[in-house]
Amino acid sequence: MDDELLKAQLGQTLERTSFEGLGTKYEGKVRDNYSRGDRRFIVVTDRISAFDRILGTIPFKGQVLNQLAAWWFEKTKDVAKSHYIGTPDPNVLECVECKPLPVEMVVRAYITGSTSTSMWTHYQEGKRTFCGHALPEGLVKNQKLERAILTPATKAPLGEHDISASREEILARGEITADDFDRAAEMVMKLFAVGQKLCAERGLILVDTKYELGKTASGEIVLIDEIHTPDSSRYWMANTYDERFTAGLDPEPLDKDFVRRYYTALGYRGDGEPAPLPPEVRVGAAKRYIEAYERVTGETFQPNVDDPLPRIAKNLGLS
Repeated sequence: MDDELLKAQLGQTLERTSFEGLGTKYEGKVRDNYSRGDRRFIVVTDRISAFDRILGTIPFKGQVLNQLAAWWFEKTKDVAKSHYIGTPDPNVLECVECKPLPVEMVVRAYITGSTSTSMWTHYQEGKRTFCGHALPEGLVKNQKLERAILTPATKAPLGEHDISASREEILARGEITADDFDRAAEMVMKLFAVGQKLCAERGLILVDTKYELGKTASGEIVLIDEIHTPDSSRYWMANTYDERFTAGLDPEPLDKDFVRRYYTALGYRGDGEPAPLPPEVRVGAAKRYIEAYERVTGETFQPNVDDPLPRIAKNLGLS
């Protein structure tokens, strides 16, 4: 995508919403959720978060995330049911209202990360058990694990850090039953295997990802929120991974790790207020999000440049 279009969009990103009549609002780090009866409308904004902080906005990010999630929901519907109904607007997901499970299901195939809660940070500190999994000596940053592992995390309030934990530690909190946890775990491991295979066919490595699940009114566990987006997942370029790993260099990212690395280079790890995102980093992140969409789907990303707030209101019948 043309850099000039991305630069022109820097001042027209979707940062906040307030749609009266759409339902009861809950604001997450990136998504504004509106619940009404048995329906939920998720407005995917252009906000970007890392280190459990909202760092700013990225042009067209919400459109990329929403449309890529919808694509993955369709591709994996035979593997796991989801809450997905449709996309009435480039930034909006219409879905079935669900009660979220009180745990994030994180699946990892490589040891990496830069945040205080990452597996690599724990390993660097000399810890050889992560979320109940024993880790061998001699691992190197960005190395592939012997097998993909499930590393669940608690759901922290907005602005606080999620805590990675073992199955036993999660169950000890008394917020989820063993049966629900195990059903969810089986579901996400199947989804991750499908995601890895499809990404490999497109020259990408699906490094790790976070899944959220919920229960429908009938008690069925389904996938919610998003799936395999550059926000919830790490994507690396496959064709340069081996060479860069051997040289001790970080892999080429097509996800928000591009932004994480910018802050890590500044010495920021999530404590205190982050520095503002400069325009060149915002544009660079946008280009990587769009490339991830195009590589995964095989389709050209077609951005909608209309003023997002009135467009969404019109598409949802609110104006």
